[in-house]
Amino acid sequence: MISILGKDESIRYVALGDSFSEGVGDDAPDRPNGVRGWTDRVAEQFMLADPQAQYANLAIRGRLLVPIIEEQLEPALELKPNLVSLVGGGNDSLRPGFDVDALMVRYDEAFKTLRDEGIEVFTMTGFDPGPKGFFSGNRARVALFNELLREVADDRGVTVVDYWRMHELLDLRFWAPDRLHMNAAGHTLTARRVLETLSAENIRIGDPVIPAPLHKTRVQEALDNAKWAREFVVPWIGRRLRGTSSGDNISPKYPTWTRFDALPEESGPAL
Repeated sequence: MISILGKDESIRYVALGDSFSEGVGDDAPDRPNGVRGWTDRVAEQFMLADPQAQYANLAIRGRLLVPIIEEQLEPALELKPNLVSLVGGGNDSLRPGFDVDALMVRYDEAFKTLRDEGIEVFTMTGFDPGPKGFFSGNRARVALFNELLREVADDRGVTVVDYWRMHELLDLRFWAPDRLHMNAAGHTLTARRVLETLSAENIRIGDPVIPAPLHKTRVQEALDNAKWAREFVVPWIGRRLRGTSSGDNISPKYPTWTRFDALPEESGPAL
């Protein structure tokens, strides 16, 4: 058994959310939707510690918070979980009509629904993009979102994993080529932070493997930025203009209870 539930039962963990919880960026061609992610990695640790632990993942890339709740909450409740992660709002924060107060009302309602069923719940703050870079203009929005989320979570007895303070992730080596989703190293680091926050005992997850620092000239950086904008930013803007989503025609990775063998972890240098 694992102690985080505070009771003598095996974990039945369901992940709800968008691409962050689906695992986009952590490529795994042998898994549904071709991705692994921090949620899979957390679930693997539960399964290694307890042969009866189970896992489902209903997250779908591109989803805003309201669709996450409206599409995923009821199916999650039907599974009768005892641990749920609900993480969303990142896609909302990138929209012009971002209404943080309205989002907190929906978060609060969802937290209450889950907690009233006796389910342990955890969520995550948004990431701090820092003062520079493509997403730095969103920093104030995310900071306000985080503060209000902490308040709602505290009121409902929901655990908060502090993604905002994971400053290691300011290193681009933790990110996929699109710079919007973490790569395997970033998802590994996040999984470890989740397990540490949940105070899960008998859990071991190694340091992520990250490549050596790249020393680029200004010209190389400019060329890389132009390539990134052409391959990822322009298509992203195009989807916004067309009203489409990267999650269109995508199904949940694990809509029912599942178990799988953990992939071997390669340990990198201590961070």
